[in-house]
Amino acid sequence: MKKTLLFILVLAMFLPVTAQEKIPASLYKLLTAANAIDRWYVDSVDDTKLVEEGIKAMLKQLDPHSTYTDPKETRTMLEEMEGHFAGIGVQFNMLDDTLFVIRTTAAGPSERAGILAGDRVVMVNDTTIAGVKIERSDIMSRLRGPVGSEVKLSVKRSGVEGLLTFNLVRAEISTESVDVAYMVDKTVGYIRVKSFGATTHKEFVTALDSLKHCGMESLVLDLQGNGGGYLSAAVDIANEFLNETNLVVYTDGRVSSRYDHLARGGGRFTKGNIVVLVDETSASAAEILAGAIQDWDRGAVVGRRTFGKGLVQRPFIMPDNSMIRLTIARYYTPTGRCIQKPYGDSINYKDDLMNRYNSGELSNADSIHFPDSLKTYTKRLGRVVYGGGGIMPDFFVPLDTTRFTKYHRDLTRKGTLVMAALRYIDVYRAELKNKYPTVESFDKDFKVDELLTSMIHKQAELDSVELAGGEEEFQASLEEISFQLKWIIARDIWDTREAVKIYNKRGEIFQKAYAIIKKRNMDKVLKKEK
Repeated sequence: MKKTLLFILVLAMFLPVTAQEKIPASLYKLLTAANAIDRWYVDSVDDTKLVEEGIKAMLKQLDPHSTYTDPKETRTMLEEMEGHFAGIGVQFNMLDDTLFVIRTTAAGPSERAGILAGDRVVMVNDTTIAGVKIERSDIMSRLRGPVGSEVKLSVKRSGVEGLLTFNLVRAEISTESVDVAYMVDKTVGYIRVKSFGATTHKEFVTALDSLKHCGMESLVLDLQGNGGGYLSAAVDIANEFLNETNLVVYTDGRVSSRYDHLARGGGRFTKGNIVVLVDETSASAAEILAGAIQDWDRGAVVGRRTFGKGLVQRPFIMPDNSMIRLTIARYYTPTGRCIQKPYGDSINYKDDLMNRYNSGELSNADSIHFPDSLKTYTKRLGRVVYGGGGIMPDFFVPLDTTRFTKYHRDLTRKGTLVMAALRYIDVYRAELKNKYPTVESFDKDFKVDELLTSMIHKQAELDSVELAGGEEEFQASLEEISFQLKWIIARDIWDTREAVKIYNKRGEIFQKAYAIIKKRNMDKVLKKEK
């Protein structure tokens, strides 16, 4: 229990100096309880687990985003945020409890050693990982390790008898947060930012400069599904669009006084048209960037109301390298709108997105109501915008629920289509590459054949997805199933960029944004927003 007492004493370190001179009675109460358990409890206890559960219970009393992560979770999270880690350089999925290689990182250890897409990793350092129900996080921890350390993989390759052995030396692997950039036409570029990490701004500038070199005059910036990340990355990207001293965002809290984040000037794209894509899962730093562009009338925001995560967390690293992320302030857009949506005992915060769906908000803008007390006006054109939770887009794009049958929704919800696609690729990878030499030919000519249909039905059985409407319901679902499978397969055989290009051809939010950005006068478009 000495560790327990140490942990609790460390909490006192987070108090202001004046408070440490006299530790509050509540903290002494906590120490007394821990000491009583240590000395008198009838059975031995896991003191580390006891403390961790106590910390989690305390944080639950605060807000939805103050969290605790154990040392392992903390290390993984920081690696992802920093944009690099030490590993073997493979992107993988799990198929039948086996690691299935999708692709190798260019010039990474796996590519240099000759590991190929479609290979199955059966053992890591003589420990079997195939068919043993091992967690994905545990597999990742076995593959990752210090730079320069060695790891042995035993691999099963289609058409080759026995196992192939690869001795790899771990190296630093970069993770991309700006994963897609391409020219939609001669003047419109597209960039997708999937998160905001330490290297995001650098990646974004590289993509932006590359597209400008190709003739880009207008930009579609995709923040759909972006759950946020580093505030500094969002501010740095906003700087590329805004004028010097423009307020990007400010934070304010009980102890943390107001702090303004201003554009520095010298941005690379301060004149061209911008349309920002958002949806109900765009959050935090993504909302900061979208809010700044909207408040300054710098461009149009298109999609659905964002998540509404506007609480600032400060990390506190514990002696064992676990971490508390404690909310210390709130985010406010340039017009003073609070990004954070309401939370508390009377609000089912966890189920908010499902409640939005059930209330019709995702499919009908008229279902969204803002009180006049939350009304404010944009900085340049004086347009009405509302605070109170998330960023409401300038142009709402409904989720078209009429296109999807219950069968298709269940296939998607349970990951059935992804697994069926992986099985199909595993068996027919070579045939697909021969039949479709380019992704363009694949996009044009690919159809769901009988073999793939059979795999879908078999996987649906395994996943307990019922086809209640029989063949008629399957045929009603086929168009959407085919479209989804097309970009899933393209992602695995080619890359994410090609898959997104295919998806955007049908994506309602992208198509609406593209129609808007082709109109040359963005101010006129914004003033007539609907």
